Amino acid sequence: MNPTWKFFAPCPRGLEAMLAQELQELGAEVIITDSGGVHFSGDFKLCYTVNLQSRIASRVLWQVAHDLYRNEEDVYRVASAVQWETWFDAALTIRIKVEAIQCPLKSLDFVTLRIKDAVCDRFRAHAGKRPSVDTRQPDVRIHAFLDAHNVTLYLDTSGEPLFKRGLHRQTGEAPLRENLAAGILRLIGWSPGTPLLDPMCGSGTFLLEAALISLNIAPGAQRHFAFEKLKNFDARSWKQLSDQSIKRQKPKVFLPIYGSDLYGNALSTVRANLAAAGLEGTVQLKQANILEISAPARQGTLVANPPYGERVGESEALAAFYPRLGDVLKNKFSGWNCYIFSSDMRLPKLIRLNASKRTPLYNGALECRLFEYKMVEGSMRNRKRN
Repeated sequence: MNPTWKFFAPCPRGLEAMLAQELQELGAEVIITDSGGVHFSGDFKLCYTVNLQSRIASRVLWQVAHDLYRNEEDVYRVASAVQWETWFDAALTIRIKVEAIQCPLKSLDFVTLRIKDAVCDRFRAHAGKRPSVDTRQPDVRIHAFLDAHNVTLYLDTSGEPLFKRGLHRQTGEAPLRENLAAGILRLIGWSPGTPLLDPMCGSGTFLLEAALISLNIAPGAQRHFAFEKLKNFDARSWKQLSDQSIKRQKPKVFLPIYGSDLYGNALSTVRANLAAAGLEGTVQLKQANILEISAPARQGTLVANPPYGERVGESEALAAFYPRLGDVLKNKFSGWNCYIFSSDMRLPKLIRLNASKRTPLYNGALECRLFEYKMVEGSMRNRKRN
């Protein structure tokens, strides 16, 4: 019998329910949503699967300790009891990250130091040597979470965040993280085969994630993970999972996925990113002003992430742009479901369309909304008269 372990997968805030659905599809058990992520259970092979297949998770954290505490020495005691030396070698570098909510302790920096001391003291006692600390590119990341009463310790099985798909992507000024884009596509109910248009595509995050989904390419297919450095790494099981995911990939063909942008350098970036992912020839791109384009199909899904306009001049320009955008959606995209992801809370008033749904989401620490506009021919008033 394979032992059952507990895991926690953080994700962009607002996408917890989408991640829970995805984890269930991947075979996770005892799924519990929390603020900023999802707890789940399964055998250790499951963490390989989630790292490889999850499009929404930011990391997969493996719970190795959970206990009550009252002070820093209690935290040291909990960390000292973990058999770190059985999970990784002292030659690997480590980094400790501590997060807390309603924690009564005065200094999280001191808590971080005590956990580091506990790990190193444990290694000295049981292995005769201790790991070094590397805060930039560690081999092993240890996460600690403290609430008012409990401390939980995790080993990070992912390494680099999962939204880094291993594609060495180029990004724009305000990049949209890949797992946020994939989560939005799932949230709006888009499915492969449905025409998808991003008319302000920037570096092409929505387009790339949609293409990967359409071709059933695992988001982690081109990268490595921290679990490969652990002593319990099962190389045979990992190879089987990787080979199976490759076999499930679909042939690369032209997809009904369309992207446009006002700026040619943005499209050059998209092409470079598609090439890095091996997706040349799957997405149709053209340079165009969103106010002058037409729908590429009778029905479909439009998703856009307009510029944020954080400076005063840009903010004023956007205020003048939104009403014109609303006119374009109304006049040229009847029969389409349109979604605009923005941190600009003026958008609903200025675009002059009735949003059928407003979903709070976060792009990093930035609070945003996903506005849904279901476009129909003519106005709602005219439809009622008919």
